[in-house]
Amino acid sequence: QVQLVESGGGLVQAGDSLRLSCAASGGTFSMYVMGWFRQAPGKEREFVAALSSRGLRTYDSDFVKGRFMVSRDNAKNMVYLQMHSLKPEDTAVYSCAASRRGWSDRPLRPEFYDYWGRGTQVTVSS
Repeated sequence: QVQLVESGGGLVQAGDSLRLSCAASGGTFSMYVMGWFRQAPGKEREFVAALSSRGLRTYDSDFVKGRFMVSRDNAKNMVYLQMHSLKPEDTAVYSCAASRRGWSDRPLRPEFYDYWGRGTQVTVSS
C-alpha cells in the first residue's frame, strides 16, 4: 500500500552535516504524521523526530535538539532530516515512518506508525 524509501545516508566525519530524504508513494502523504527513527547494531530502535501532517509541529528527541531538523514537502511527498554536528554515536540505520493517527496521540513510539521504510545507513567517523 504505502511505500517509503529513504536516501541520503553515507560516511561522514564528526562535525559534518547530512540530509536524509524519505520518498512516499501509494497513499495520501499530506494526511500522515511522519517520523524518523534510528537503530544501531545491537541496540534498540530509538525515536529521533516527528512532524505533523502539515509540517507545523515537531517532536525532537533530546539528543538531536540543536543539531537535527525535520521538515516535509507535501507537494513532493517528501520528508527530510537535516543533520548537523554529527557525532560518532549518531551512527545508525535511519528509517522514516508514516502514521494515519492524530498528532495528539503523541508520535514518540514505533507502535504509533503504520508504515516503515527499510532505512539508510549513516556512519560518522571520529
